[in-house]
Amino acid sequence: MSDKQSVFIIDDDEGIREGLEILLDSIDIDAQSFSSGAAFLDVYNETMAGCLVLDIRIPKMSGLELQQKLKDLNCSLPIIFITGHGDIPMAVEAMRLGAIDFIRKPFNEQHLIDRINEALVLDEKQHEKSLDKHKNKINVESLSSREREVFERVTDGAMNKVIACDLSISERTVEVHRSHVMEKLGAKTLAQLVRSKVMYEQLN
Repeated sequence: MSDKQSVFIIDDDEGIREGLEILLDSIDIDAQSFSSGAAFLDVYNETMAGCLVLDIRIPKMSGLELQQKLKDLNCSLPIIFITGHGDIPMAVEAMRLGAIDFIRKPFNEQHLIDRINEALVLDEKQHEKSLDKHKNKINVESLSSREREVFERVTDGAMNKVIACDLSISERTVEVHRSHVMEKLGAKTLAQLVRSKVMYEQLN
């Protein structure tokens, strides 16, 4: 993922795009603007960091349609909608799909800046969570086949003696494998092992 966050402005109104770029530049926030959803999709990739400031009524592909396409691509960039013609059903749909705000034009600049800063913090937290999940995935897949069997049974709530009987090994061997599993996954408690399993399943 890119280290540098940007605000991606998508609006068919050139004046709005230029005004927002100037506003964000004045507070040292990088901004990139696009006149259509298609133009943004042409350059979009999963390494992008930041947030979207998106007009809900852009020609050919509406803001809501772009939001859905990005959702289908598993894009986690936070979205702030801006509009001069929005109505309640649009706002409800936008929020249902995960938008963090729906702001009417003309907007209060400070309010928009505050929401953008909140979106950038959210994006950073989501990125950190994603890194944790991928690191955990690597750790789980580093387990040997026997360690994986023990891991699966332990996180399903089985006692060591039950696991030993199930796998036809000694209870002491189960304890050794369990210790190795906890070390490889950086877990100190059963709850942390269960969390590792849940995180792993979320990526599979």
